[in-house]
Amino acid sequence: MGHRERLLAGARVCLYERGYTRTTARDIVAASDTNLASIGYHFGSKEALLTAALVQAFEEWGVEIDRVLRDGTQPDLMDRLESMWTGLVESFGTHRPLWVAGIEAFALAEHLPVLREQLAETYTRARPALATFVIRNGGEHVTEETRRAVGSFLLALMTGLTVQRLLDPEAAPSGKELAEALRVIVGAVNDSTDTTHPPADA
Repeated sequence: MGHRERLLAGARVCLYERGYTRTTARDIVAASDTNLASIGYHFGSKEALLTAALVQAFEEWGVEIDRVLRDGTQPDLMDRLESMWTGLVESFGTHRPLWVAGIEAFALAEHLPVLREQLAETYTRARPALATFVIRNGGEHVTEETRRAVGSFLLALMTGLTVQRLLDPEAAPSGKELAEALRVIVGAVNDSTDTTHPPADA
């Protein structure tokens, strides 16, 4: 492994252990067994190196989401969603530093255009995959705009669940509880629709 790869690996370790803003150049050098001059030679600055490492971390975050989606093979949609959310909850326990880095990336993206572009690209790839996870039978009749909206809706739920799990894991819902909540919401929507639009012969 060359100095560039060692610097990236060391920077990722520091991101997971210290976070972006608390990591110093000397922290990265110690974690990568390199030297300060290598940072300038390969990346130009500590900030550029940490941004590159954060992009890598977010790509790994995307791989972890893909793994969770692959485990959802049940024919019933609610069972698949419960499986997905349960997998995410379990991942928070086994990959917590990765999820923390992902959330930190959202905040930093406002001031780091390269990072913002990478995050946007990752979300662009994730939306169709999430939509396909939900829309299967009869999906050929669903417009691309609706598919994109479905993917965005599930991404919003994922992000919200991530924040709740990181802030207060005891109060955050489980995958089963989220699935049951969605059933209640869907039932309430159906009841409201039935009340608002009575049968034509009523």
